[in-house]
Amino acid sequence: MTLTQLKVFVLVTRLGSVKAAASTLGVSEPAVSQALAALRQHLGDPLIVRAGSAMALTAAGQRVVGIASQMVSLAVDAEQAARASTNAPELLRVVASSSIADSIGPTVLHSFTSRVAQVEINLGVATTQQMTALLHERLADVALGPLPLSDTRGLHVQPLLRWRMVIVGPTDHRHGDREIEASDLAYERWLTDPSGRDPASVVAKMLDRLRVPDDRIRVFANQDAALAAASRGEGVVATIEHLLAPDLATHGLTRLRVRGTPIDQMWQAMTLPPDRRSPMSARLLRFLASPDALMEMHRAGSGVPATRFRPPVYVTIWS
Repeated sequence: MTLTQLKVFVLVTRLGSVKAAASTLGVSEPAVSQALAALRQHLGDPLIVRAGSAMALTAAGQRVVGIASQMVSLAVDAEQAARASTNAPELLRVVASSSIADSIGPTVLHSFTSRVAQVEINLGVATTQQMTALLHERLADVALGPLPLSDTRGLHVQPLLRWRMVIVGPTDHRHGDREIEASDLAYERWLTDPSGRDPASVVAKMLDRLRVPDDRIRVFANQDAALAAASRGEGVVATIEHLLAPDLATHGLTRLRVRGTPIDQMWQAMTLPPDRRSPMSARLLRFLASPDALMEMHRAGSGVPATRFRPPVYVTIWS
């Protein structure tokens, strides 16, 4: 029985499928299935069985999952203790929606690390469903993104940033000079970053409401790539107003006058409750609520020094 097998088990339980766990771990579904099979063989019980379209814990699985979660948590404590014994910087694992990781994340986290000694931040990208699972299992310390669709009991949720979503297209877009309904764009080609496929994101909700077919949605690695494609006339993008507004024309883009937009939204910062979060997580939360952090989030387009830039990475906790 290994720590990896226990991580697999608790995440499959939290997320409800091998596919979701594999995506969160950044590995293939067969790799997750093999780790789960090895744990089943070691413990002599299926642990999780299929119940219709869902998955359910066996009697043994119900007993084991809490212990497995504690063991994963203890491994986090062991890692922190080892780093402290060598005076290594405290590791703070932050996960965020792709929109945040590509826009305000690097700037605001750099601002925090410039104020706090002995901290190293790992910024990863995750969906809201993955965020809650990673937080509960202490595989992430802080999550930044939209409010999850799932139950947030057992988590502390703090407002992060109010923002406005607008829709932009190329400067010569056929609807560029008149007010239109959102439904007029239902059969446009929509260009989005990965957060556009997160069911909790405002973009995914809008595309679902408009019943945009999957073959009309193109997902790019980040928002900048989607905007660049829009400027070439390849489609339209739902984006963050305050980060793009000053430079629309220079990017070859125009804001489309869609009735009902801008759409006001709120990003949240999420952690475990005070008695379970680390002191460094608490410090980051306090900073995120400060005027200095808010200022950084509103001018995030100015970037961070090249020597301090760390590109967002997809969350990978397979080891």
